Amino acid sequence: MSAWQTAAIDLAHCVRFYSRLPVPALPWEQDAHAPPSFPRLLRMIPVAGLVLGLLPAAVLGLALLIDLGPWLAATLSVAAMVLTTGALHEDGLADTADSIGGTTREKRLEIMRDSRIGAFGASALFLSLSLRIGALAALASRVDGGAVVAAILITASLSRTAGLMPLVFLAPARRDGMSQSVGQPARSTFWRVAGIGAALTVVLGALGGLPAAGILLMLMLSGLAGLALTRFAERHLGGQTGDIAGAAQQVAEIAALIGLLTVLPS
Repeated sequence: MSAWQTAAIDLAHCVRFYSRLPVPALPWEQDAHAPPSFPRLLRMIPVAGLVLGLLPAAVLGLALLIDLGPWLAATLSVAAMVLTTGALHEDGLADTADSIGGTTREKRLEIMRDSRIGAFGASALFLSLSLRIGALAALASRVDGGAVVAAILITASLSRTAGLMPLVFLAPARRDGMSQSVGQPARSTFWRVAGIGAALTVVLGALGGLPAAGILLMLMLSGLAGLALTRFAERHLGGQTGDIAGAAQQVAEIAALIGLLTVLPS
């Protein structure tokens, strides 16, 4: 099997894992439903993020084109992303927020496994959706549609790269969790993946006409958000879980959008 065929399989596995998109089996793929090798898939996660951002970007671009206004366009775009991913990352954010109510490490992990949502989780979801919609609406009112589309694609890629940081730099908090079963990626691999994400950000930012300072802030703040959630997980749980990775993605996306906004004229 050639290198590009292997890369295509890894990308397909990533998109299947991160989304509800109907990805068909590739002609040279032996088993489309086989458990993926997560450490190997890492290299394609920034590209998979771009794929996930295509529908939300198209929805926002079309909504602006038919003059629905920035707020409705942003709301429809965020709704498209939630539908695309099946609220995968939002679920992780809510579970992570609810665990704040736990008084011990064991209790926090127990809360994170509970399918019910509490006050902390509901508040976190409301704030996440509000901040993302507000940031996209503000962007749409300051720059042209092409720049907003580029920002959506960049944040979709960067935030999922940042969401890997807890999985790479911390051991699993549970012995029987999903993060334990998929294996811990090597740090050297992560830095290569981060380089791919940074390169995609620079190229898309330049094509979309985003300011260099804004591109730099998106890179820096998304990375800092991933680092902050990694440190939080280390103190809070003594390790990482899939929910922590989801929370890191959400916070990184918000941080990148706000960072870009800070350098744009109002």
